[in-house]
Amino acid sequence: MSLDTVKHATETPDVGQPWAELGLKKDEYERIREILGRRPTGAELAMYSVMWSEHCSYKSSKVHLKQFSEKKPDSDAMLVGIGENAGVVDVGQGYAVTFKVESHNHPSYIEPYQGAATGVGGIVRDILAMGARPVAVVDPLRFGAADHPDTKRVLPGVVAGIGGYGNCLGLPNIGGEVVFDSCYQGNPLVNAGCIGVMKHEDIHLAKASGAGNKVILYGARTGGDGIGGVSVLASETFDDTKPTKRPAVQVGDPFQEKLLIECTLEVFAEKLVAGIQDLGGAGLSCATSELASAGSGGMRVELDAVPLRDATLSPEEILMSESQERMCAIVEPDKVARFLEICEKWDVIATVIGEVTDGERLEIFWHGEQIVDVPPRSVAHEGPTYHRPYARPEWQDALQADDAAKLPRPASSRELREQVLKLVASPNQASKAWVTDQYDRFVQGNTVLAQPEDAGMVRIDEETNLGVAIATDGNGRYAKLDPYAGAQLALAEAYRNVAASGAKPLAVSDCLNFGSPEDPAVMWQFAEATRGLADACLELGTPVTGGNVSLYNQTGDVAIHPTPVVAVLGVIDDVTRRTPIAFAEEGQLLYLLGDTREEFGGSAWSQVVHDHLGGLPPRVDLDRERLLGEILIAASRDGMVDAAHDLSDGGLVQAVTESCLRGGNGARLIVPDGLDAFTFLFSESAGRAVVAVPRSEELRFTDMCGARGLPATRIGVVDGDAIDVQGEFSIPLAELREAHEATIPGLLA
Repeated sequence: MSLDTVKHATETPDVGQPWAELGLKKDEYERIREILGRRPTGAELAMYSVMWSEHCSYKSSKVHLKQFSEKKPDSDAMLVGIGENAGVVDVGQGYAVTFKVESHNHPSYIEPYQGAATGVGGIVRDILAMGARPVAVVDPLRFGAADHPDTKRVLPGVVAGIGGYGNCLGLPNIGGEVVFDSCYQGNPLVNAGCIGVMKHEDIHLAKASGAGNKVILYGARTGGDGIGGVSVLASETFDDTKPTKRPAVQVGDPFQEKLLIECTLEVFAEKLVAGIQDLGGAGLSCATSELASAGSGGMRVELDAVPLRDATLSPEEILMSESQERMCAIVEPDKVARFLEICEKWDVIATVIGEVTDGERLEIFWHGEQIVDVPPRSVAHEGPTYHRPYARPEWQDALQADDAAKLPRPASSRELREQVLKLVASPNQASKAWVTDQYDRFVQGNTVLAQPEDAGMVRIDEETNLGVAIATDGNGRYAKLDPYAGAQLALAEAYRNVAASGAKPLAVSDCLNFGSPEDPAVMWQFAEATRGLADACLELGTPVTGGNVSLYNQTGDVAIHPTPVVAVLGVIDDVTRRTPIAFAEEGQLLYLLGDTREEFGGSAWSQVVHDHLGGLPPRVDLDRERLLGEILIAASRDGMVDAAHDLSDGGLVQAVTESCLRGGNGARLIVPDGLDAFTFLFSESAGRAVVAVPRSEELRFTDMCGARGLPATRIGVVDGDAIDVQGEFSIPLAELREAHEATIPGLLA
């Protein structure tokens, strides 16, 4: 087959092209022809198809995402915001921290190990590309029903992939979630996050400027794995009834990535890089077009110079390949020799594949023949924008009217006790140690808090003990009931978790997981969740620094619950003053902070005991969340509390169980006046936490709460070897531990 050059494309305008097979719509193909003034070459068509995919172009979501910029709160901490590989915030002492959460959902269903492993690899390279050393990862995960046979295939593979890749990189895995729900049966959510640390002056951006500067591709050779990859795969719906486009999932090599990290940090240290971009979704198509688009000139690339693992790859396949462990750097000519020398030292293949030009075009050649001549912005930043129709689904009113308050409640103390045990043993509330024990949480020696704590925390300066904390949260059940409130509750919980650890929340990254944007009901869910999150971030003063949208998460016409996952990053001046969740000493006084109401819509109790989803989620009070956060941070800093645990899924009894088991001590609880035991134990009212206060600090702590107007109710004491709800029941810790810890290993045996 003869090469489809730009000249040939100009001379043969009527040649048929496989635009539909590549995922383009007819009007999109016509738009490409209009931009170019001719039909695209095969290579150009390949580039536009992956870069204009839903995954890369955000064509259905960007009209809503602009709210994160329009409603952005004033923040002295924000250094780099939306639009770069990852956001960057100032954490003091000259340090900057970059963080981001992304998805690798579809690949992880097809090939759980490699899909999850390369999800970790990709997010780590995003952080590296900002100029930072990656210091920790997190992994919010969602799977189908815990007892479904396919969960036994997907979950162990995903966990092994995350652990295998992250452990080999020497990065501690300090946080995340594991959630089970049948709505994720054919579409698990594998989100991955990473934190990186650098000095302010070391921030790097993805742009190609300076005519004559060289374009260097370095890292692994380019292969046939992942051709089209996540860019195509994440831009369509799985279908049980017919074959679907399922490109080869990328194959990861963590040892190659470790070399790439150290090599990149060394070239950064020697100031050899003028611009840099990792190769993730859309591979070289993305890296070349985005670098050129963000720069001040054009770019010429010799594609046949790209080192290959498979010599039979066509130019189109090379441009679409999403082979892992690759980066693209812009380097001044007099620094190229030293750059290549450092790459050779680290046994990293590096090749000059082009240069920055003083033109305005991205030009790509194959053995001397021009196969691409495009305006780079048209590929990278000026793709389609869809104003998808959206409408509140007809079933939403009935769902909200099906109030969980109508469900039968325990009729006796014995039944109440049975339901507590059933709750703490349920897959979503049970111990996730089977998962987290496969991750190295303490490598590098700077992990301060990790699972099952409220937030992960790492020290970033060994002399001053400056540290950062991160928490990721999301509740698809809440968001199904009310997407606007559900997104705000996700933010509130992550914010609360960070504050409970003693860190001050600073900024947000998000991963917005939804069904097909072609469904008006799903698009309404997305629009409402985005609006809710933007409004809440503005009110809490936590700007969104970046993130990811993952659409088409459904099989056939069955969509997942709308699942906005929110990551909150916080800073703590001294990690030695952090607050753990464990009730570690007898005699500590237990205080419940916040107001408890009869709120059971979307609750763990309604799911576990009644398999019910209906009603309204807990009420959101962002002023209360901010006040609670301030109290928790001050109490941690001033030594007024020994332990703190936020209240969320499962309510007070779940939090107390986790804190007791973590510390090895029991608790005697007294139901406060005005509450019944059931509501006291199982309500999921937001804006609450339970704290353990040393007796010597009780007066100071309660005075602070009273002065600030935060309800603080003494509900018991750390004591004994059981959870004893006075006048109701007692459960020995040994019985609770067995119930809590046996579930996940039993399901996966």
